[in-house]
Amino acid sequence: MTLVAKSIELSSRVRLPFVEQGDRSGVPVLLLHGVTDSWHSFERVLPHLPESIHAFALTQRGHGDADRPATGYRTRDLSADVAAFMEAVGLRAAVVVGHSMGSTNAQRFAIDHAERVLGLMLAASFTTYRDNPVVVEFWESAVSQLRDPIAPGFVREFQESTLTRPLPPAFLDTVVQESLKVPARVWRATFEGFLEDDLAGELDKIQAPTLIVWGDRDAFCSRRDQDALLTAIAGSRLVVYEGAGHGLHWEEPERFAADLVAFTNGLGA
Repeated sequence: MTLVAKSIELSSRVRLPFVEQGDRSGVPVLLLHGVTDSWHSFERVLPHLPESIHAFALTQRGHGDADRPATGYRTRDLSADVAAFMEAVGLRAAVVVGHSMGSTNAQRFAIDHAERVLGLMLAASFTTYRDNPVVVEFWESAVSQLRDPIAPGFVREFQESTLTRPLPPAFLDTVVQESLKVPARVWRATFEGFLEDDLAGELDKIQAPTLIVWGDRDAFCSRRDQDALLTAIAGSRLVVYEGAGHGLHWEEPERFAADLVAFTNGLGA
């Protein structure tokens, strides 16, 4: 299956690329990628989704081929883009799926726009960044000092650190090339947002049915994060991918798609 990206201009004048597939009468699903990724983050998942899923994989501002405004990289800004995107494509509500940074943005969206979230699937999720020693160390030792041009070796090492299993080389190359499109100022602004925006005290406001998926060899998110999410979000449940890393949807795309489909089908039960 060949995926062709389109783009749409939001009411804020920020233009975002996205890919769309599935029956337009199907269940709308928004897929939000992690930091420095793009819609390509879900390239291995999309072929395993049925026509009954009307999927939109979005590239968020500052990433990939999206516009890179001077400001607007806090969690609330990125959540507001999701709302504006839904308005632009005519979606009243959707299942929102987020990976890593995308998961944080999905949490913020579910708190601020509860009526627009049919369900929430959180993959490789954080409850807090400022108390995460791995994120803080990466910020202090690397991201805070980044300047353009960013070295390809640094980006490849970062992406490989999210994995425990090998990926098809062509896909990994795509991921690295997408990350290299992100300027140093966006890396810095996004990580500053991570450390300043903390949703831990608001997670109990999430009302949507929530599925949490996590790889037990995730080097960034701990089991403690997942347990905190389970405690805070009423009725949520956790599925553990044994042996998978932070990029669990890259390592096990077929299983990830199956879990998404089962979760979506269960929402109407």
